Amino acid sequence: MDTKKFISEGYKLFAAGDLKNLLERFNDDAEMINPESDYLPIGGSYRGKQEIAEYFMKLAEISQCTYLETKTMVQEGDTLVVTGDSSWIARSTGVPYDNPFVHVFKMSGDKVGSLRAYFDTSKLEHALHPAANAGQSAGKPMHH
Repeated sequence: MDTKKFISEGYKLFAAGDLKNLLERFNDDAEMINPESDYLPIGGSYRGKQEIAEYFMKLAEISQCTYLETKTMVQEGDTLVVTGDSSWIARSTGVPYDNPFVHVFKMSGDKVGSLRAYFDTSKLEHALHPAANAGQSAGKPMHH
């Protein structure tokens, strides 16, 4: 199986809003792990196709993807790392934001067994709550 092609097709399904066929690319017991956030309704882990479907529906409720492009795909065994760029609009505020991402797919058989997503949560937080974040820097200061 050509894993890179399989995953690339999955991004096209997402961009087209084809949730049914996108979910068919996940194992029944697949896991999706997103960054944790006290301020986002899409943070945390989702297990199984039903919870992953709920994640995608929740994502569509809060934001609209206006641009999605994968940049690089690096495969090692059953793991595929994808980097890319995306642009969104927060539905509740109309605030646009750009958010680069890294997705780490772990294949199980011929389907996705797990997906770990890395993205800047502060960009979405600021877009969803612009008044609360006015004058604040994104995220907490780093400690060295």
